[in-house]
Amino acid sequence: MAHFMDAKQTAEYLNMSITWLYRDAARSGLVPYKFGRGRNAKIQFKVTDVQAWVRQQKME
Repeated sequence: MAHFMDAKQTAEYLNMSITWLYRDAARSGLVPYKFGRGRNAKIQFKVTDVQAWVRQQKME
């Protein structure tokens, strides 16, 4: 079963702003999942995707 974090939890985990998540995360390769439609839609991130994305950011 997949575990998800909401935008606030993800932003705190990454030490990034929620604005960055909504505006730039997908362009950076961190793709959100959208649950629902319209104004009530919720953006969430799969925990394993976030952890993998963090590992990819490692500088050599």
